Amino acid sequence: MLGSSIVRLRIIGYLEGISFLGLLGIAVPMKHVYGVPEATEVIGLIHGILFIFYGLFLMEVRSNYQWDMRTTLLSFIAAFLPFGTFVADVKIFKNYCGK
Repeated sequence: MLGSSIVRLRIIGYLEGISFLGLLGIAVPMKHVYGVPEATEVIGLIHGILFIFYGLFLMEVRSNYQWDMRTTLLSFIAAFLPFGTFVADVKIFKNYCGK
């Protein structure tokens, strides 16, 4: 089941989305309000790594499922929006599970 590229994309999408929300909602306020820059360093690094994996898995899914440019681009743009990967999972990725 984890061998499926779409399942890997869905999992990394959730992790990337959670890390993005953690970065925006926890780490950035900790840095600017409480003067703790280490929060953005740690969570930012984790988020950056997850973002890279999201992009790689997205390209793998695009190849495996013959996605058109529109679907791929919308899925990529989702990573730049708060809650975007969660929406992409429901609106796009979920439709390809089991195929």
